[in-house]
Amino acid sequence: MIQTRPLFEIRLQVPQIVDIGDTPLGRRRIATVTGGEFEGERLRGSVVGAPAGDWLLQRNDGTTILDVRLLLRTDDGEHIYMSYRGVRHGPADVMARMAAGEVVDPKTYYFRITPVFETSARKYDWLNRIVAVGTGRREPTGPIYTIEEVL
Repeated sequence: MIQTRPLFEIRLQVPQIVDIGDTPLGRRRIATVTGGEFEGERLRGSVVGAPAGDWLLQRNDGTTILDVRLLLRTDDGEHIYMSYRGVRHGPADVMARMAAGEVVDPKTYYFRITPVFETSARKYDWLNRIVAVGTGRREPTGPIYTIEEVL
């Protein structure tokens, strides 16, 4: 049995998504992340707005693959690079409502990520050595993730 413990919740602000269109790999979109915040028992802070982004690929089967890179700044001034790959899919009608900006019950679709962290901050260097997983939900202003450390 896999055991986890809460790491943090992170909320991203994504005001703009550029639709590149259909490419040989699928429909490519690039989302600008302009900020956000994260909070957990062991760390909290903000998302630095630039550079940050999500390179989305919607495959022909309707599955969206996420490729995200973020810079986190802790409330005590340390920097943490966070990147993650993710998968989001669900029934076509649910995904269409989400794409139209509606708030959709996250129980009606699958949204999972695998974050990786990098930091030179001694206080947070334990992040360099953990495995983490997350579940997401998509709100009109951007995604919200609950991140867990795998023990």
